[in-house]
Amino acid sequence: VLGPVIWLVVRSHGEWRTEFSTAIWVTVSATLLTFAAIALITREGWRLSPIVTPYMAILAFIAVIWENKGHDAPEILDNPWIVFHIVISVLTYAVATMAACAAVAAFLKERALKNKSQTPMIQRLPSISDCDTLQVGLLTLGEMVLALGLVTGIAASVAHGGDVLPTDHKTVFAILAFIVIGILLLIHKRTGVRGRQAARLVLAAYLLLTVAYLGVKFVTDVLIS
Repeated sequence: VLGPVIWLVVRSHGEWRTEFSTAIWVTVSATLLTFAAIALITREGWRLSPIVTPYMAILAFIAVIWENKGHDAPEILDNPWIVFHIVISVLTYAVATMAACAAVAAFLKERALKNKSQTPMIQRLPSISDCDTLQVGLLTLGEMVLALGLVTGIAASVAHGGDVLPTDHKTVFAILAFIVIGILLLIHKRTGVRGRQAARLVLAAYLLLTVAYLGVKFVTDVLIS
């Protein structure tokens, strides 16, 4: 867990770097720290490791492939609203990543039960009921943190003399993710939706956040540059 965090600190040299590879390392570090916290707080959280570990390894590999010199942005650290917004955004994405991992676990468990095929990896995953509990808890937390992120984003934009509600791609996708998560939580409360149906909505919300956070960064730092 601490490996990516230490590497992130070492490679940053105490400066805030804005390139795509740094965004991935931040994602990996924050997600693993969130996973460790969940494993300590909940009884079944650690059983998501067969999903979390390979996914984080893939992201780390991608970060290494697109490793570049990048550039520092020390002026960002001078604005407390921007710093707070960045921290909240990273936390939101880390929580959403864990919710997505729980959704994938629920999907795999349900499919294995339907096909009557239980591999050792599937057996290590939490039950569908536990996955559902983790999903709902993480999504509820993610929705609250995302709402705070949107508010701090507005504050940061206003502090920089920008619009109250920016219409950039990142903001649009973040708002869409907020709406999708809210709809999922409402549907779950009213109908108790779970398993594959819930997993699809969770992954849809996660895809929107991924586009908002990593997708926009990939386009601007890798494709365009």
